[in-house]
Amino acid sequence: MSNVPSRVLMENPHLRMYIEELRLQGKTATYVEQLSREMRNLRSYSFIYPVGDPLFIHVESRPSERSSYNVISPFTMAPVEINKIVEKGLARLITPEMDYTTREEHEKLLNELLDMFLEIDDTLEDFDYRPIYRKGIVEKLAANQTTADIIRNSVILDKVYLGTLEPFIRDQYIEDVSCNGVGPIFVEHKIFGSCETNITFSDQEELDTFVVKLSERIGRAVNFRKPIVDASLPDGSRINIVFGSDVSRHGSNFTIRKFSEKPVSIADLISWGTMSSLEAAYLWIMLEHGMSIWFCGETASGKTTALRAASVFINPSAKIVSIEDTPEIVVPHENWVREVTRQGEQGEGDITLFDLLKAALRQRPNYIIVGEIRGAEASVAFQAMQTGHPVLATFHAGSVEKLIQRLTGDPINIPKTYIDILNCVLIQSAVRLPSTGKVERRVLSINEIVGYDPTTQRFDYIELFNWDSSTDKHEFRGEGNSYLLENKIRTMLGVSPREVHRIYQELFDRAQILELLVRRKNTEFETVWRIVKEVYHIGTQNVLEKLESVQRI
Repeated sequence: MSNVPSRVLMENPHLRMYIEELRLQGKTATYVEQLSREMRNLRSYSFIYPVGDPLFIHVESRPSERSSYNVISPFTMAPVEINKIVEKGLARLITPEMDYTTREEHEKLLNELLDMFLEIDDTLEDFDYRPIYRKGIVEKLAANQTTADIIRNSVILDKVYLGTLEPFIRDQYIEDVSCNGVGPIFVEHKIFGSCETNITFSDQEELDTFVVKLSERIGRAVNFRKPIVDASLPDGSRINIVFGSDVSRHGSNFTIRKFSEKPVSIADLISWGTMSSLEAAYLWIMLEHGMSIWFCGETASGKTTALRAASVFINPSAKIVSIEDTPEIVVPHENWVREVTRQGEQGEGDITLFDLLKAALRQRPNYIIVGEIRGAEASVAFQAMQTGHPVLATFHAGSVEKLIQRLTGDPINIPKTYIDILNCVLIQSAVRLPSTGKVERRVLSINEIVGYDPTTQRFDYIELFNWDSSTDKHEFRGEGNSYLLENKIRTMLGVSPREVHRIYQELFDRAQILELLVRRKNTEFETVWRIVKEVYHIGTQNVLEKLESVQRI
């Protein structure tokens, strides 16, 4: 571990102690500032990486087992008995006039209290301590500098942030966090897959106490009368909490679905093979011309990520209204109204997706984005599309047939003749690649909805793009096969049928722009957005020529 910067070791004594313990066990690990997707192909690995001071992660492969994911944190290292003494000592120092409104103010106040309570005594060994009494009460706690630093960071993590869960929240490589009951917490890692963590709950009482405290921190307290809660964490991640053993045989549990404030870009998805540059260019043209597109797939298929990435293609001057249960949609447009449902107490004061979608129709948006359509709000979405408001949405369906079946059946009951108001359906899934054995997200198909034939009672749709699992390639059916490009969009552009090749050339040119971004590794969301705005401003051909004439973007 000689590659760990000395500054990092000096500022984080808990990391230094962890590395020393590894050395005593005869183990090694490589310190890296960031992980890369290429690490997915490693069979054996042991990496330590930072997730924001003072937190670090050690992820290590294990033969025939899940990888281990070890949190290196002052919160998990500080002895429980010291934390209890410190907590009581700080409670006695707090006065009524001490107040705060932000995290920064809270952290500053705690640091001031800790300065008063902790006394440095470097004659003491690590984690030894000496209470200093006054009138039988612990007035101060003496400890060496290393122990004091660990205590300070532990208190800040617990009181200001989410304590045990904070490393998972900060780790950009984590997709999901699962506590299934007593025992270890599991995480789904973007690079290393399913991992078992060193954060565990030893008994049901400890887990119940943690779950209740967590629910109170996020303002949605669980109890025996209300044992199930869905809520958002401060960073926007979704959390589902189930309390007690009445409704869960294994007792209390919780699941966190991570949320990233910085969206994955469409160029990232192309570079990862999730979709092709031609598929992305097709979505670009569709969104430019106000087509309604639904992103469909099973759970954890990446449909929300794809929708967020594609939303960059909407005209920069458009007004967008997004509607969600949990705020996940992020668009770069300035004229953006972001609305979120509200769950009232005992069913009173609820604001549902249905309510927000109806309200959105009065706000004159150019595009409505619905985080996830599940039920009655689908009928309002179709009403919106009928009245000229294009809708982007995610929907839980693994195929076009399943989508239509759910839309036309109970409880949604969209008339079959209305289905073609939805222009385009993208189907996405998590698949295991035969070549690597790794699970990856892939766009399985992009489909154009043509209509319903009441005579044959059949729905007509065109699978314009599809994914070949044997080659891991996205195939395009080619010119002459797109109903939307050759009919709707051609008419909107005033292009004659004989010149329809111009629209396909526009498709290929935009795909080339995206290819250049990927090839030059300029895949940041902000870069893609800047290029899209340029295309709207000076045209595709001018931007393409400009990009081809420069080496760096």
